Amino acid sequence: QLQLLVSGSGLVKPSQTLSLTCTISVGSIATDYYYWTWISQPPGKGLEWMGAIGYRGGFYYNPSLKSRTSISRDTSKNQFTLQLSSVTPEDTAVYYCGAEAELVREYYSLPILRGQGIQVTVSS
Repeated sequence: QLQLLVSGSGLVKPSQTLSLTCTISVGSIATDYYYWTWISQPPGKGLEWMGAIGYRGGFYYNPSLKSRTSISRDTSKNQFTLQLSSVTPEDTAVYYCGAEAELVREYYSLPILRGQGIQVTVSS
């Protein structure tokens, strides 16, 4: 069964770049028919789709975050990575990676296939 594991720093200073990695345990991010996605949930707020990378390598970004967001993948390690630049305390959130059979740009609930979530705090 596909499992996803999020890793990265839980504390980032303002103006720096947040970097998270999602590693999948089974299969291949390059061939499995999924959109590999990143979602955030700030405290007390709803889910925000940040972006995704398709299994063929296509990139999809939330327009409101596109200027600060970069998603990449390392197929040799079965990993995909989120980088969010110029962070502010408003970027404090729990971040999730997930896998979707179709591209989903708006979330009301977490993906069924997802990592465990990681708390990232932006603070000096």
